[in-house]
Amino acid sequence: MAEQAAGQEFDILILGGGSGGYAAALRAVQLGLTVGLVEKNKLGGTCLHNGCIPTKALLHSAEVADHARDGAKVGVNVELTGIDMNAVNAYKDGIVAGKYKGLQGLIKGKGITVIDGEGKLTAPNTITVDGVNYTGKNIVLATGSYSRSLPGLEIGGKVITSDQALTMDYVPQSVIVLGGGVIGVEFASVWKSFGVDVTIIEGLPSLVPNEDPAIIKVLERTFRKRGIKFNTGTFFQGVEQTADGVKATLVDGKTFEADLMLVAVGRGPSTAGLGYEEAGVTVDRGFVITNDRLHTGVGNIYAVGDIVPGIQLAHRGFQQGIFVAEEIAGLKPVVVEDINVPKVTYCDPEIASVGLNEPQAKEKFGDGNVETTEYNLAGNGKSAILGTGGIIKFVREKDGPVVGVHMIGTRVGEQIGEAQLIVNWEAYPEDVAGLVHAHPTQNEALGEAAMALAGRPLHG
Repeated sequence: MAEQAAGQEFDILILGGGSGGYAAALRAVQLGLTVGLVEKNKLGGTCLHNGCIPTKALLHSAEVADHARDGAKVGVNVELTGIDMNAVNAYKDGIVAGKYKGLQGLIKGKGITVIDGEGKLTAPNTITVDGVNYTGKNIVLATGSYSRSLPGLEIGGKVITSDQALTMDYVPQSVIVLGGGVIGVEFASVWKSFGVDVTIIEGLPSLVPNEDPAIIKVLERTFRKRGIKFNTGTFFQGVEQTADGVKATLVDGKTFEADLMLVAVGRGPSTAGLGYEEAGVTVDRGFVITNDRLHTGVGNIYAVGDIVPGIQLAHRGFQQGIFVAEEIAGLKPVVVEDINVPKVTYCDPEIASVGLNEPQAKEKFGDGNVETTEYNLAGNGKSAILGTGGIIKFVREKDGPVVGVHMIGTRVGEQIGEAQLIVNWEAYPEDVAGLVHAHPTQNEALGEAAMALAGRPLHG
């Protein structure tokens, strides 16, 4: 990493070295701009150190545990004798350390000036770090997010967030997961695979409420089959820590007891006390408000990632970082709307989606102007080999392009690449139906769904 110089001016000065910040930095130096990158902790941010990467490492350990437990079904006589969390954590931490080392080398090799310390926006063109002022012709705010809680719900003891869950050195006997969104169902899935008694509490009517209703139905059915319990449609009231664990109470008086409670109610934007509002930047409930070009309306200040209202995904922040660097360089990049950003939830079964779900499409185009099809993975050879059920669902504007693809099943996240191209390039089902999909792959299911929606199902 380049040596930091007090008072130095940069073409772009970035506050935060997570997915959005470091992507902006890397793209900016490609475009010949000088870059200063302020980071108080470690480059890579939440995603690398206590988000995407470590959680997916845990999910892989969970998958291996399930394979060991079920090995005899495929003629492999192995036995699951236990989960060694010290070894699981060593594996997880090794992955993170390797990626962190690689990122450090990449940033250093590109000549980006990394400014270590806690920065604060002190003027429309100035970030102050530990009493030293650095200026930028353009400022990019990329300070990320934190694991949030509910009003009055204190984190501590046996009430934990995902941050603490990622460092646990033992497997609890029972856990209550407060929140049935992405974080909640992923941890519930891990712990169930590790042999934990899991109960999810979700105040909204269903798990993963932002997904298509057909996907929700399959997930809830499969979770019941796996023995993951959940209570939906009633809100949480409070939790009491006891000598034996925790006792959670819902507003209807129903109670649940377990060793621990994971608070998985989402992530909040990290913007408090950073000088944004004092500099004139509009902040609403902690989020930085921008236009569709990610400009804040103040000077040359932009914002990217989890602090910008919308879906909080590492690859969205990454794309926005690239976008802002190109915007500053005058390249006029194309805006990718949040609805067309691919999403994957890595529980078992996996969920992958991009574009409008069926209710959203009907709201946009009208009930009579939407067509859908569902291809059941029971008809897919590779899915049968993997032992997974699930569906691939296409949503199209009537006689028009595909506007949404929604999938659930083991490893379907690997199919989101073609799905997002279909949606973002506004392909018609007839276009996709004519393409060749390799056999035997789960990818064939996308082709089968497209053929069905085009009116010529082959195996349906």
